[in-house]
Amino acid sequence: MKRRTFLAAVAAAPVFVPSTVFGANKKLNIAFIGMGGQIQGHVKNALQLGHNVVAFCDVDLNQITGSQARHRAQAGEVKAYTDYRQLLEKEKSLDAVVIATPDHWHAPICTAAMRADRHVYCEKPLTHTIAEARALRELSRQSNVVTQTGNQGSASSNLRRSIELIQSGLLGQISNVHVWHPAHGWPNGVPRPAGSDAVPKGLNWDFWCGPSPVRPYKADIYHPAKWRGWFDFGNGSLGDFCCHSFNMPVRALNLGYPSRVEISNVKKAGMESYAQAVTHTFYFPAQGNRAAVNLIYYTGGEDMPPKQLTDQLVGTFGSIPRVGAIVEGEYGLLSAGLWNSQCYIKMKGDKKFAGHANHPEAIKVQQSLPRVRGHFQEWTDAILENGKTFAPFEIGGHLTEIGLSGIVALKLQRNLEWDGQMMRAKGMPEADALVRKQNRTQWL
Repeated sequence: MKRRTFLAAVAAAPVFVPSTVFGANKKLNIAFIGMGGQIQGHVKNALQLGHNVVAFCDVDLNQITGSQARHRAQAGEVKAYTDYRQLLEKEKSLDAVVIATPDHWHAPICTAAMRADRHVYCEKPLTHTIAEARALRELSRQSNVVTQTGNQGSASSNLRRSIELIQSGLLGQISNVHVWHPAHGWPNGVPRPAGSDAVPKGLNWDFWCGPSPVRPYKADIYHPAKWRGWFDFGNGSLGDFCCHSFNMPVRALNLGYPSRVEISNVKKAGMESYAQAVTHTFYFPAQGNRAAVNLIYYTGGEDMPPKQLTDQLVGTFGSIPRVGAIVEGEYGLLSAGLWNSQCYIKMKGDKKFAGHANHPEAIKVQQSLPRVRGHFQEWTDAILENGKTFAPFEIGGHLTEIGLSGIVALKLQRNLEWDGQMMRAKGMPEADALVRKQNRTQWL
């Protein structure tokens, strides 16, 4: 299989920044927005790389004070902001921001930061809606900033090796990519709870809801950490993992937009929260020398890949992994893991899977993609060295668009004939309101 031009096409021309901007010590001034659990590792990475941690920003003062205490020994007294707009306006020396808010805040803050000429690292999925993802992709092409989507598996040498092996033709034509995940701990398949609780001191609940409709605060239901199951703030399991588990196959197979999006095995859908269980299937038509490919995402534990595939996992690993991904080719299988950070090969005739470095056929394939030390460092190095990242918003936005087309189908509880380029479901104008949304503007 010939290597496609997808990676080259989406990797825009390098961003040129004068070498004098950052001084001789090459330290970046970085602010962090959304001080929950996910962002703490990014703060640690920045400090280990010797960059300046300038500010923490969150609408919940409790999240800020906890982060300040956690990093005080290395970072000193970090400035606190409760409004991202004031942060971007007042911190004139700021070079870059890291965003790890709930999904519904990703697009507005990314947009504001990019328009202020700050480099941006944003957690996945890149946006809350398809239209937001398209807009950020377009803005990234016009902006002189370096972007990185927080699908950390992109930095894995195994992910990059999987791309090389698939594009080499080792597995032949790929027919299916199977991805599975059990039920999450956040609310799924449930209605909004009745009543309200007192808003904790230090939390601006109206600002937390932000562009989404305001609802009564309920303790241990939305904030912190359980917001993703609610459609006003996140997009459930698929929104959580599409940028991880679709990453490698979309790159390796040059997958554009699915022509059809289906849902099946649905349990407890049609509410304000993601389904308790559902299987999403994305059909990608044949293109050039590549055959048609189905990308299948099973979540909730009600459905799994075919037994003839999972039996082969059991034969090697002793059990079916709790989460995982299998690429099904005409000559064999590749087990990639949910983050695509594994690379086990099993060709037809092999008794078991073997790591790519130990498989006699895989080791014949030459390396063609660069390797990096880490996803966060790749972003900071790209800023400092006029380079580029492996997961810029162009790619992160594309992955997000694919995943969120499955959310449109789930919300409508209908299969879609999907026109990805035009961002619409053919013959279903009611889908248009789910592709884009009407935001509240008070906090934008």
